[in-house]
Amino acid sequence: MINYSHVCLDTFAYKLPPLVVTSRAIEERLADVYKRLKLPVGRLELMSGIKERRLWLQGTRPSEAAIQAGRVVLGNGNIDPEGVECLIFTSVSRDMMEPATASFVHNGLGLSPSCLIFDISNACLGFLDGMVMLANMIELGTVRNGLIVSGETAEELLESTILALIEDRTLTRKTIKPAFASLTIGSGSVGLFMRRCEGKGDCPRLVHGAWRANTVHSDLCHGGQTGGNTTLMDTNSEELLHRGVETAHMTWLDFSRRPGWQHSDIDRFFCHQVGSAHAKMLFATLGLLPEKNFETLQKLGNVGSVSAPITMAMAMEEGAFAQGQKGAVLGIGSGINCLMLGVEW
Repeated sequence: MINYSHVCLDTFAYKLPPLVVTSRAIEERLADVYKRLKLPVGRLELMSGIKERRLWLQGTRPSEAAIQAGRVVLGNGNIDPEGVECLIFTSVSRDMMEPATASFVHNGLGLSPSCLIFDISNACLGFLDGMVMLANMIELGTVRNGLIVSGETAEELLESTILALIEDRTLTRKTIKPAFASLTIGSGSVGLFMRRCEGKGDCPRLVHGAWRANTVHSDLCHGGQTGGNTTLMDTNSEELLHRGVETAHMTWLDFSRRPGWQHSDIDRFFCHQVGSAHAKMLFATLGLLPEKNFETLQKLGNVGSVSAPITMAMAMEEGAFAQGQKGAVLGIGSGINCLMLGVEW
């Protein structure tokens, strides 16, 4: 567990992709597969709780998505790009193996040559890891501020999965299961400007965090390029659900050990949005009240590393998380890793 005294979450912002794709529309493309396997229409939304997800226009790169969110952060916060001292790009999606996607974002935002830049990649926990890394630097005095961005692009994964399911005539009701998680993925981008602060002020402050790694289960979700432009993911969703919640429970025991951060002290929870069954089991296992959970799952789907921070950003925008409240960000990523952050406003 780590504690912070001088870290302010100054400005959140996000960008939603322009294309809306419903779960029903995906099932319509898979109509022949559903018919052959005798799967009921509506199964995808019923199983996941996801009504729709967003997609970028064809060809949008992760850096371009992140730049869009970064520009809104700088504009909303009246932040001089020349004054940003650190930039961290945190998506699962990236433009290419080399150079770091942060380099394209840095150039696109017109940040200073003296700005420290790098990528962090840790499945769906990347953005939260970025918050910890930047918070550590701010607390130590290495930098006074920094910008974290994430731009997830799910288009290729979703399209590759649909085409693979249509083309595979050997599919059974059992063998199709590992592909269903890929149909829940959506796109989006989010950014956060963090800075050093003295005292409480009027911005949310990052107060503390806890984490656990449960890597004996790193075989439950694998994804990546399989040849050409094909990206596929193989997920043991049921086992990942149970082992993820198990890891979250261990993390929560550490997180809630700090005085003032028991479940009854926290006003809002912002979770990595995976599926409705995941949220239900997570809150039941941790003994948390479901009504304190601010959700974006139904309209955004699983947006990878964007999911938890964009949920907090939307809650603040809608007044569901406001000054005088405490919030907890609960992140779980394949690997399995878990990271929880406490935010006090």
